[in-house]
Amino acid sequence: METVYLAGGCLWGVQAFVKTLPGVVQTEGGRANGITDTLDGEYDGYVEVIKTDFDPEKVSVSDLMGYLFEIIDPFSVNQQGEDIGLKYRTGLYSENPKHLKEAQAFIDLYENHHLIATEVLPLTNYVKSATEHQDRLSRFPNDYCHVPKNLMTKYT
Repeated sequence: METVYLAGGCLWGVQAFVKTLPGVVQTEGGRANGITDTLDGEYDGYVEVIKTDFDPEKVSVSDLMGYLFEIIDPFSVNQQGEDIGLKYRTGLYSENPKHLKEAQAFIDLYENHHLIATEVLPLTNYVKSATEHQDRLSRFPNDYCHVPKNLMTKYT
């Protein structure tokens, strides 16, 4: 198994979508690339992410980027749907340089790639989100989410 951290706005909908993807083994909501090691206080520069454990024999990082681009506006800066702020930026984060190269190559295929706001960065810090945020839309399906409901079940 390999791991990447996917950011696509509010983690509730991203997790609901990502956990249905072929080759994804496990997901966990969290915060990445901030400056603290706790969930206390503000987000301190963090981005909401889904820790995504996947089988590279079944799904590639390029595939995961393609799936992510189905549910985000990759040109939007710090906003997805009604969610606005630094914590709602989009990206792929990893400790594996190979993952970062593959994700950037995916973005570079777009003619207007220089306008894409989706980050591709090394993972510098990760904190698991509180239990109340894990698989939130499974428990509260009517909560707000920027991801269309029909996409959340597209791959199941």
